[in-house]
Amino acid sequence: MSHRIHRLAAGLALAGCANFSHAAGFALIEQNASGLGNAYAGAAAVAQDASTVFFNPAGMTQLPDRQLVVVGHLIKPSAKFSGTGTPALGVGNGGDAGSLAFVPNFYYAFRLTPNVHLGVGVNAPFGLSTEYDAGWVGRTQAIKSKIDTININPSIAWRASETLSFGAGLNIQAIEAELTNFAGALGTAKVKGDDHGWGFNVGALWQPATRTRIGLAYRSEVDYTLKGDATFSGNAAANGDVTADTTMPASASLSLVQLLSPQFDLLADVTWTGWSAFDELRIVRTNGALLSLTPENWDDVVRYSVGVTYRMNDFWSFRGGVAYDEAPVSDLYRTPRIPDGARTWVAVGGQYRLSRQSVLDFGYAHLFVDDVGLSSTGGGTTLSGNYDSQVDILSAQLTLNF
Repeated sequence: MSHRIHRLAAGLALAGCANFSHAAGFALIEQNASGLGNAYAGAAAVAQDASTVFFNPAGMTQLPDRQLVVVGHLIKPSAKFSGTGTPALGVGNGGDAGSLAFVPNFYYAFRLTPNVHLGVGVNAPFGLSTEYDAGWVGRTQAIKSKIDTININPSIAWRASETLSFGAGLNIQAIEAELTNFAGALGTAKVKGDDHGWGFNVGALWQPATRTRIGLAYRSEVDYTLKGDATFSGNAAANGDVTADTTMPASASLSLVQLLSPQFDLLADVTWTGWSAFDELRIVRTNGALLSLTPENWDDVVRYSVGVTYRMNDFWSFRGGVAYDEAPVSDLYRTPRIPDGARTWVAVGGQYRLSRQSVLDFGYAHLFVDDVGLSSTGGGTTLSGNYDSQVDILSAQLTLNF
């Protein structure tokens, strides 16, 4: 039973299927629609709207006096397993573990003084939701995995000179998670839990030449101690409280925006994410007794992206971009809850100026996820096979200046 609770709490701490997350591991990079068409190339340097609160708060110094940004993303991942379970404790490969999801963002920024800007963002930096068929061959390891986060990010930016700005923000973050799987004679097991934590982000924006802008941004780790309860449909005596300490990783981005001509911009970005912080999973009961200790051995990863923007006229602009995102987990440690694979992005998008005060941005991206192998043991079965995965993202954004 303790092994089963361990597997459940592991999912509670870091639940889900990486096909729902589109940056490294299970991070969500979808924080605006204006950057999606460029595959988020140049995100820490472009500073084109108030969503820069998330990507680089120093970029607020490039904005007008007051700006409101409202964003919505439709995300459709697909994750299909093919393989076997030994012994066969279920039937079928679980169907498509992905489903359509809606992710919103909100940002507001305003000029406090000629050189100081304030802003706030409300977004989801991590999130996913997957569900396999209840009777599939891997049901003892995973059926449903869901994690929701919400992040409130008040920020400040200071223009130190005509060419250099700095910014900083506080991240107040909450998490809720739910995980289910089949536990044999104990019936269906469910873990639900929540916690809150905090971190910070800082950034700098430098314009060394008229046509060149460089951004550097850093987001800190956020520590959680998730507290929840494990319940079993077949035996209430097995119910109990569990806790799991975990850390959401730090990240750092270096971005470039280069104006090639009055019509064309070139954008590039390199982003590092510190997933090596997830090196082990230590599960304890609320009385302090150790349930289990599992090595995870994730690796730090890097995301590379490049994009271009074409301004056709005063009303229309068009965007394109590609990106490559490494996977932090190897075949040796991959599980059906986190069957992460490297992703290649192909993105397009655009912008239409509705008026002098309002702008509509839109974007679409398809993520080609590498096929990955799986050999995961848990819940009395060994699951062996492969995943075929992909992701489609459609985003729209309204920006209001006033």
